[in-house]
Amino acid sequence: MQPGPALWSTPRAHLLSARPDDAILFFAPDVLRRTARRFQDGFPGLVTYAVKANDAPEVLENLSASGLTAFDVASPFEMRAVRAVAPRAVLHYNNPVRSMAEVRTAVEMGVASYAVDGLRELQKLTDAGVPKGTEVSVRLHLPVPGAAYDFGAKFGETPEGAARLLRQVVEMGFRPAMTFHPGTQCADPAAWVAYILACASAAQLAGVRLDRLNVGGGFAAHRNGHAPDLETIFAGIDAAVAQAFGAARPALVCEPGRAMVADAFSAAARVKTIREDGSVFLNDGIYGSFAEAPILGSVDRMEAIAHDGSPRRGQATPRIVFGPTCDSLDRLPAPVPLPADLAEDDWLLFHGMGAYSRATLTRFNGYGSERIVTVERLS
Repeated sequence: MQPGPALWSTPRAHLLSARPDDAILFFAPDVLRRTARRFQDGFPGLVTYAVKANDAPEVLENLSASGLTAFDVASPFEMRAVRAVAPRAVLHYNNPVRSMAEVRTAVEMGVASYAVDGLRELQKLTDAGVPKGTEVSVRLHLPVPGAAYDFGAKFGETPEGAARLLRQVVEMGFRPAMTFHPGTQCADPAAWVAYILACASAAQLAGVRLDRLNVGGGFAAHRNGHAPDLETIFAGIDAAVAQAFGAARPALVCEPGRAMVADAFSAAARVKTIREDGSVFLNDGIYGSFAEAPILGSVDRMEAIAHDGSPRRGQATPRIVFGPTCDSLDRLPAPVPLPADLAEDDWLLFHGMGAYSRATLTRFNGYGSERIVTVERLS
């Protein structure tokens, strides 16, 4: 078979020509660049990208070309991944728990900003030689609803603890900042408002004026139903900062991951077989592109493509969907509405799959493709 073009028109065009039997991730750079512009035009501060959501070189290259100059990294691996494609990018190290070896690597790589959520983690920065005057953000956690799951169970200080730690940041010669994460897949502006007001109170209690406030990631991607209203969230953040800080308003930064990259990818899975009871086996599952499904539920933005390229339009019938591995846990968490005329060797194309689909795949049993095919558009 002759190799195909480097850039295909659509996923359908590639599927009909190449007829792959492995799972494929289709990437549309134009979609990613549009999303980057949406954040840059709408968010009232610096936009960074949380590399953990998808560290593919294609993603980092396109975001850098779109004007993103700073990236949120969680490990030395991610630092190197960014530097490989954007040598001058600014690195924000906002994973608040690190080994001493990791901090020393961060110093060597010129990390510009660190987050901490405990005195020991702050002391590591000094012990490892982080230069005085470096930005250090104290991470806050609150019992705030509105997200699919809460990051506060693992990271963050209480408001009182944050105030104490802020004073230590200043005493140790670092530039004081604060950060928080409202929780993943958050679409409620009220979550950000609550955190912003609490950060202002903590800074006031500490007697510290913040240089910068990092309002985290958590921005919801379009997985099901209506697309989240990012502009309303941006406006809510802006208004809350003005209300809470007044003339002492800090500079703002955000770190979207999921919402930045999700819409730029679609995942194609092939139907391996359909059992007599109607259950469907795919060549991708929870050990591959669908690792988040047991936690967040399945993406319902999908289309069925017959092996001749025509759309399947049969009446939707809920089906149990299994992945390809020998583990019986490898199944989507709820029955998926699929066309009644779905057949073996058809493809299911799931949209909005750019976040974590590639980052968390395991290759268990040899399944779970890392192959990315670039397309002009996704439908």
